Amino acid sequence: MHVVAQSKKKILLVDDNEDCRALLSLCLKRFGYEVFESATAREAVELAAAMHPDLIMMDLSLPGMSGAEATIRLKANPDTREIPVLISTAFTAGTQTNQALEAGASEILHKPLDLLTLREILSRYLPVEDATTKTPAAK
Repeated sequence: MHVVAQSKKKILLVDDNEDCRALLSLCLKRFGYEVFESATAREAVELAAAMHPDLIMMDLSLPGMSGAEATIRLKANPDTREIPVLISTAFTAGTQTNQALEAGASEILHKPLDLLTLREILSRYLPVEDATTKTPAAK
């Protein structure tokens, strides 16, 4: 019997803070996802159209274009409209977060992110099997 290995789910991570992006990228990779990074919303919109990630995690406050504006553009493009967009932000519920949801964001995640909660949320959108969920093979 031939088993085809399932490819890793791709996440596009968008955050202008290099340290936050690096830490979150490391966590996402350890969760079993393939991670691509962007520091700007404008670049993220272009990358999403080119690479078709399975999910986008985007900061709300970005230079040049907000995460809400990028979400509007992503949802207006037939090639990217079905990609779930999770907004990660330090903003509390209010105007900015409401704009992101109205733009089509799937969910708002508030910083600082709790990793167990993040993993549970991601598993709803992108089920993945990683080293921590595999059972050892019987010998």
